[in-house]
Amino acid sequence: MSGNPFKEVKKNFGFGCMRLPLKEDGSIDDEHFCKMVDEFIAQGFNYFDTAHGYHEGESEKAIKRCLTSRHARSEYTLTNKLTDPYFSKKEDIAPFVQQQLELCGVEYFDFYLAHALNKRVYPQFVECDAFNELIKLKEAGKIHHIGISFHDDAAFLDKILSEQPAIEVVQIQFNYADYDDPGIQSRLCYEVCEKYNKPVIIMEPVKGGGLVNLPDQAKKVLDSLGNNLSYASYAIRFAASYPLNFMVLSGMGSMEMMKDNLSYMKDFKPLSKLEMNAVFAVRDILHGLGTIPCTACHYCTERCPKKILIPDLFSDYNSKAIFKNPNSDGSYAFHTSNNGKASDCIKCGLCEKSCPQKLPVRQLLEKVQKIFEA
Repeated sequence: MSGNPFKEVKKNFGFGCMRLPLKEDGSIDDEHFCKMVDEFIAQGFNYFDTAHGYHEGESEKAIKRCLTSRHARSEYTLTNKLTDPYFSKKEDIAPFVQQQLELCGVEYFDFYLAHALNKRVYPQFVECDAFNELIKLKEAGKIHHIGISFHDDAAFLDKILSEQPAIEVVQIQFNYADYDDPGIQSRLCYEVCEKYNKPVIIMEPVKGGGLVNLPDQAKKVLDSLGNNLSYASYAIRFAASYPLNFMVLSGMGSMEMMKDNLSYMKDFKPLSKLEMNAVFAVRDILHGLGTIPCTACHYCTERCPKKILIPDLFSDYNSKAIFKNPNSDGSYAFHTSNNGKASDCIKCGLCEKSCPQKLPVRQLLEKVQKIFEA
């Protein structure tokens, strides 16, 4: 499979509604958002993505005010998600989806994803029979396509896809910096989607802005191409250049950002071989800037008495310290919500005895603590 298999989706670039324009008081700037929605649709794009927790519950409401109440249903496709805090039993799911439909002002969602699946939350979806509930909602016309968004390793994605044949699309984190990252495993997750012939939606193509705010030596590599294109353009086009990736999302917070994105995605051209070599050269530069070289084998976590998710915290550290990703604090909070923080380390050293890379884990956790818990 390659290209876009969904006739309702017009182009391969989507509006992620997680980082909408804000007023000084922190509320969503409806006037600005309306202008962005209108421009996005006028330029021939129609894919919008949200979730109940985005903007602390305000994203869905803003979509109703600025998109669905102002444009015909045929002018847009809308994706929403089922997130684990909002259901605890099977019977919660259909009413929650109905609530989301009403908040968004629509009668159906074009795509509906089981949100942020990983080893921790997937059992909840299974125990609550969530996928069968979504199948029923699809049969009732409330959902047109069932999918997942995924945040774990490729082997676990393989397990989910083998167990849940109802899944039609998979949303993964995919960018050139994380392409061969042992924790995020962009390439390996993509290859699992290839194995199961699942079309792919891409999130974090610019790594939360980390591939826009590049160090000088990385900027020089891209500038030397002489294309006069933004750094974001190379990251987004990289993600869109892979044949299974029918949709690349961007969380656009300003008209300026959106116009830049649309300028090279309206008539999309995949990266040339020269450009592809350049972005991988940038990746190598970024990885040489002091990232923690953890391979995410998780041998350390099996022995940690404080249940610290050490590889995940190291990945969060790399994301914040090297790539300046604004989402890294939220990721750290997620990884420590039901597990130990870096500061909980009791210096027992069992992790270091387990580490095949011989990393000074206790010392590195102190670095993690300083950047996230200071």
